[in-house]
Amino acid sequence: MDGSDSNLPWPGILLALLSFIGLLVLGTDIFLAVAILILWVGTLILASSRPPPPRDLPQEEAFSSTNMKPLLEYSGTPVVMTEKGKISVANRSARKLLGSHIVGQDIRMVFRQPKAIKLLDSKKSGIASIVGLVRRKDIWRLNRQVLKNDLSVIELINQTNEADITRAHTDFVANASHELRTPLASVIGYVETLQEDPDVPAATRAKFLDTIHGEAQRMQSLVSDLMSLSRVVAEKHEQPDDMLQLEALVRTAGRDGAGPKRLDRLEFDIRQDFTIQGDERQLEQVVRNLVDNGLKYGAADGPVKVTLSETVNGEAMLEVKDEGDGIPEEHIPHLTRRFYRTDPGRSRASGGTGLGLAIVKHIVERHRGRLDIVSEIGSGTTVTVRLPVPSSKN
Repeated sequence: MDGSDSNLPWPGILLALLSFIGLLVLGTDIFLAVAILILWVGTLILASSRPPPPRDLPQEEAFSSTNMKPLLEYSGTPVVMTEKGKISVANRSARKLLGSHIVGQDIRMVFRQPKAIKLLDSKKSGIASIVGLVRRKDIWRLNRQVLKNDLSVIELINQTNEADITRAHTDFVANASHELRTPLASVIGYVETLQEDPDVPAATRAKFLDTIHGEAQRMQSLVSDLMSLSRVVAEKHEQPDDMLQLEALVRTAGRDGAGPKRLDRLEFDIRQDFTIQGDERQLEQVVRNLVDNGLKYGAADGPVKVTLSETVNGEAMLEVKDEGDGIPEEHIPHLTRRFYRTDPGRSRASGGTGLGLAIVKHIVERHRGRLDIVSEIGSGTTVTVRLPVPSSKN
C-alpha cells in the first residue's frame, strides 16, 4: 500500500459499504443505494484530500519581526530586535532613548563599546554592561536573547540609579568611618600616654582629660546625628499629621540652639504665627541646627536673626541670617551633602559633624517644603525654609 492509499478514510469507506449492503437487504432500489454509496464515499475521499490546518506557526514565523513588533512597542523597557546584524525593530522606549534613526542601522554602530560588540558578535545569548550609552556616566545592562541564527532580541536595563545608590552608600560608610576614626585615635593616644606614664604632671593630665572628653563628645554628636539622619530618611515619605503652632516652636528651638552662652546674639522677628502640619521634634531640630550653624560660622560676636513671615503664596517662611564672611558660590549647591564642609578645619574645631544641613534638607522635604541658601561674600548667609500652610477651607 503506497502513501496515497494510507491517507484514505478506510473506516468511513467500510461503514459506507456496510450501509449499502443493509439498504439492499431492506429492499431499497439498487440505483438509489448505489447513488448513496457513491455520494458517501466521494465525500469522505474529498474531505481526506484537504491538508490539515496548521497547529502551530513555525519558529521562523512565530518569532518574525512583524509578529513581535506589536508585542514590544509599548513596553516601558527599551527593546530592539536585530536581524542579520541590523536593527529591524526598536520599540517606543528604545527610539526615545537612542533615536528613531537606529532602525535599519548595523547594531554595532549603535553599541560601540567593546563588551557590547563582543556579545553582539557571538552566536549565543548573554549579558553585558556598558557605560556611557546616552550620557557620560550612565550604566546599562544589555540582555541579549538569540531566537535563531539571524534574529535576536536585546533588552536595555538602566542600572545608573542602582550604581549611584551603591556609590553613595560606600562613600557614606567611608566618610562616617573617617569621622569616627580621627577622634577615636586621639582618645586612644592620650589614654595610652596616661597609662604608660603615671607621673604625668597634674596640669598636663587635666589637659589630656579635657581633650579626651572633647573628642568623646564629638563622637557622641556624630553618632547622634547619624541616628537622626537615619530616622529622618526612613520617615521621609510619611507626611506628618500633627498640627503645630510655629511661633512657639521657633522661639523655643531657637533658644535651645543658641544655649545660654550665646542667647544674647539671637534676635527674633516674628511677623505672623502659623498653624502647620508637621513633626514637632523634627521641626525643632531644623531650627536648632540652623541657629547653631549661624552662630558657629557667622561673625564671632555678630547677631543671628530668625524671621518668621508669610510668602506671597501663603507659605510660612522661616529665615535664619548671620553676618559672617559668607560662603563662596561654588560651595552652595553642595552644602546639603553629607559630611560636606567648606572649611573642614574650622568645622571640626567648632564641633560640627557635617550632617546638620543634610538633616535639615530631608526634614524639609518630608514636610513638602523647600530649602534655599543664599550667601554673599562679606555680607553673611541666609537660610530660608518655606513650609506649606493647610487651608482653613473645608
